Amino acid sequence: MPTSPACGARTTRAGRKATDVTGWTLRFHGVGNASATELGSPMATIERDGAPWLTIDCGSEGLTAYLAQYGEPPRALFVTHTHLDHVGGFERLFVSAYFDAARRGRMPVYVPASVVPLLHQRVGAYPNVLAEGGANFWEAFQVVPVGDAFWHDGHRIEVFPVRHHWPETAYGLRLRGSVVWTGDTRPIPEMLRKHADAGELIAHDCGLRGNPSHSGIDDLEREYDADVLSRCVLYHYASATDGAALAARGHRVAHPGEVFALSAPVDARVASA
Repeated sequence: MPTSPACGARTTRAGRKATDVTGWTLRFHGVGNASATELGSPMATIERDGAPWLTIDCGSEGLTAYLAQYGEPPRALFVTHTHLDHVGGFERLFVSAYFDAARRGRMPVYVPASVVPLLHQRVGAYPNVLAEGGANFWEAFQVVPVGDAFWHDGHRIEVFPVRHHWPETAYGLRLRGSVVWTGDTRPIPEMLRKHADAGELIAHDCGLRGNPSHSGIDDLEREYDADVLSRCVLYHYASATDGAALAARGHRVAHPGEVFALSAPVDARVASA
């Protein structure tokens, strides 16, 4: 089991001003599972020099924490899957974006192609999104269906399937050399061998006990080698007590508002040359 943090994984707690932060960081807005609302919905933002760069998912409690932190809606979103603790904030986002002429249609929302219809069914298909009519839900956003990778602000981000409920419904992402976000998943050793082979910090779904859709700590300790475990930061647990129990086993555990320093991404064009 890990006993020391991976390179580039310093942590700070919420409350530090964004202007105090330099380089690349990962900020957790919420770390709980669907029933642990006191821990916030599982959502995070990759920051660059203290500013939000790419936000992962948009649960209701997570969006509240995001707005409290930055004072503005997300600048860009990636959607891992469509359970409501990950997309329940979209209605609020629609209102803030649609009625702001400067923002309407400008927020990139990167969605794995197989998830697009599920996202529309969950949050976009309600008839007459405005009572007076005249508006389509997705007009508020710039929806970008993605495959195994996409480009954001000059950086290539990899997308890979995870094990959560049903095939082709849930995905993780990788910013090469910097961070891997698993999303909700069972252990995925074969994916991490491919998509976490450059020293990345790995934000991993993990509770004290696993189930058919989520990892438990016994699962991670069985499936992953010491190097992978040493780079994992655990989130999506059921309570503060469970989080303390995970930490007592020697693992790093994320807390709401906590910030983890990241290594700078490896330029994909250089890495593939």
